[in-house]
Amino acid sequence: MRAGIWSIGSYVPEHVVTNEELEKKVDTSDEWIQTRTGIKERRIASDDVDTSDMAYFSAVDALKKADVAAEDIELIIVATVTGEYRFPSVSAMIQDRLGAKKAAAMDVGAACAGFMYGLATAKQFVENGAYEKVLVVGVEKLSKIVDWQDRNTAVLFGDGAGAAVVAPASGDRGILSFELGSDGSGWPHIKQEKYLMMNGREVFKFAVRQMGESSINALEKAGLTKDDCDFLVPHQANIRIMEASRQRLDLPIEKMSKTVDRYGNTSSASIPLSLMHDIDNGKIKDDDIVVLVGFGAGLVWGSMAIRWGK
Repeated sequence: MRAGIWSIGSYVPEHVVTNEELEKKVDTSDEWIQTRTGIKERRIASDDVDTSDMAYFSAVDALKKADVAAEDIELIIVATVTGEYRFPSVSAMIQDRLGAKKAAAMDVGAACAGFMYGLATAKQFVENGAYEKVLVVGVEKLSKIVDWQDRNTAVLFGDGAGAAVVAPASGDRGILSFELGSDGSGWPHIKQEKYLMMNGREVFKFAVRQMGESSINALEKAGLTKDDCDFLVPHQANIRIMEASRQRLDLPIEKMSKTVDRYGNTSSASIPLSLMHDIDNGKIKDDDIVVLVGFGAGLVWGSMAIRWGK
């Protein structure tokens, strides 16, 4: 039995903040932002919508698309670093709101790689028979930890949520392999004190190297090569980092997911949001070999090779 992704749900706030609006707040320009990051706009949640709200909305969407009742979910894993409280967990909060009375609940804190860690954890529980249906959510309200006067970080981040129902897949479909890793020596390069702080140059060098390498490793663990990859869904942090990963796999540009222009960096939500977009647009089809790859504060990373479909 192999675990697979039955559905992807998503939620993004209605409020759009464009580069032109940020030009009025910090010393930057639309041209500067787009050239260096690929971002044109991002979504920012209102004061009355917090992390658990976005997680709940995306979870409801995923459950509906999978035709799975909340009562049938046995474990909820939420990847986030921006929960409302240190405790209780966001997963416990949405377990109650969903009415998932049989579900255990836990949060995973792996920053932008959090969704990958959540999926890898869900895979283990499903494939060892402990749980049949697991809900994995990646969600962040980064706007509440961003210094909006710091042009180096204010232009990068947005809010949003994505969710996946993970359950047994049919035939040879499902999650074929994964790689998780960490280089703790890089912990000073992305951290939160009062606000989110980042050494962009060091993070860029790390990500360009690690994203491509980890994608290749996930394929090799599945007994595949880069020639077998049909579609790449990288963490939507920076278009130049994403392009380096695509080129490492020798994929044409149309075979790489790109939503960074409309959502910015939504951390643990970025990969499921991109998956949702590409499924809706027919870019990901059943039996495609899809590679997911992300990196984040820690420094940590995760990649996964999937034969798509239930």
